[in-house]
Amino acid sequence: MAGVFLGIDVGTGGVRACAVDGRGDLLGMETATLPPPRQDGHAIDQDPELWWHATVVAICKLGRSIDLRTVERLCVDGTSGTLLMIDAAGRPCTPGLMYNDTRAATEAARIAAVAPADSGAHGASSALAKLLHLSDLSEAREARFAVHQADWIAGRLAGHHGISDENNVLKLGYDPMARAWPVWLDELGVRRELLPKVLVPGTPFANVDPTIAATLGLSPSALVAAGTTDGVAAFIATRADAPGDAVTSLGTTLVVKLLATQPIFAANQGVYSHRLGERWLAGGASNSGGGALLSHFTAADMERLTPQLRPEAATGLDYYPLAKPGERFPIADPALPARITPRPAEDHRFFQALLEGIAGVEALAYQRLAELGAPKLQRVISIGGGAKNAAWTEIRRRALSVPVTIAEETEASYGAALLALRGGPP
Repeated sequence: MAGVFLGIDVGTGGVRACAVDGRGDLLGMETATLPPPRQDGHAIDQDPELWWHATVVAICKLGRSIDLRTVERLCVDGTSGTLLMIDAAGRPCTPGLMYNDTRAATEAARIAAVAPADSGAHGASSALAKLLHLSDLSEAREARFAVHQADWIAGRLAGHHGISDENNVLKLGYDPMARAWPVWLDELGVRRELLPKVLVPGTPFANVDPTIAATLGLSPSALVAAGTTDGVAAFIATRADAPGDAVTSLGTTLVVKLLATQPIFAANQGVYSHRLGERWLAGGASNSGGGALLSHFTAADMERLTPQLRPEAATGLDYYPLAKPGERFPIADPALPARITPRPAEDHRFFQALLEGIAGVEALAYQRLAELGAPKLQRVISIGGGAKNAAWTEIRRRALSVPVTIAEETEASYGAALLALRGGPP
C-alpha cells in the first residue's frame, strides 16, 4: 500500500507524532513536550489547548522530513480515562481531568452501587466518575459532548466531534461485549446525549478539516480514524497479532497483556479486557517489578551485578518481590507481604533470586489468565526498561517455557500509526 500513515500519541509529558509507510516501516518520529499537569491534592488537570498546541508542533516537526501531503490516514491515542467536556463547536467547557485525577470519590461510590463488578467504570479515576463530577459544574451547562483526550484531538483534526473508540470508552461505562451503552447509566442520571458515538479503533470517520489541513500541510483528503488508549497502542506497536501472543511490560510494576479470542473479566483479581475488533486484549498488573528491585539495589548496582548472573544455574530461592505489602494480580491480597528470605551473602545471588522471583510472578500471571479462559501462551514480547537485561530475559524464558523476545518498536505513536495503516485492530 502506497502513502504515509500518521500516529499521534498524546502522553503525560508530551505529544509524539510517528509516520509509517504502507509496509509499516518507520519513516520518522518527532516529539513536542508538555508542561506538567496542574495538581491540587486529588485534583490533577490540564488545559486541553496545551495538548492541541503540542500536537501541531509535533506534526509540523515531522513535516520537515516527511511530505505530509502524502498522509492517507491519521490515528490518535491518549491517556486512558482522561476526560473533558466540549461544546457543539468542540471548544472545551472544562479542563481535561487527567487519567490519575481522583477527586470524584463521591461519584465513584455512586457508580459502585449500580455498576456490574466487571465494569471498567469503577474507581475515582474512571472517566465515568469524572463525567458525573463535571456534569455538576456551572461551566458544563453548554457542554454537548464528553470526550476523552484522544477523541478531542482527533475531533479537532477532523472538525467533527463526539466520536470515540471501544478502548477509551471502557472506563466511561461502555459495555464492550454488548457493544452498547448499558441501561444502568440511567440510574446515575447520565445524559445520554453527552456520550460519544463508539467506533472500532482504527475506523476512519471523517476527512481532515480543510482549514487544519492547510495549516499543517496535510492533504484535505486524508482521513481521521477512531483512536485508542496509550496502553493498547503500545501493545499494537509490538506487532503481537495472534491469540496467545503476550506482551510483558517490565517497568516499575509488572504488566501483562495477552491476545485472546474471548473476553476475560475478573475484577476481584484485577483482570480486565479491551476489545480489539473481534478479539480481546486481556491483562492485569502486579505490584512486583522494577520498583521491588529498587528497594534493594540502585540502577548502577544492577548494571554492575548483571555480568555476574548465571541464568542457567537457578538459585533455588522462592521469592515474591514487592516494594511494599499488598498485591493486585496474580494474587489479590492487599496485605500480601514480600517474600525475600533467606538472603544470600553474595549480592549477585540475591539480585538473581529477585529476578527469578519476578519471573515467577510473571509466569503465575499468565497461568491465572489461562485458568480464567485465556488461550495457551505462545510467545512473550518484552517492553520496558527491564527488557534490555539479556540475563533476565533468559531467566524469564526458563520460567515461562515459551520464546521471549524484545519488541523492536514500543512507542504508542507507532502503534497508533499501525492502527491508521490497517484501518482497524490486528
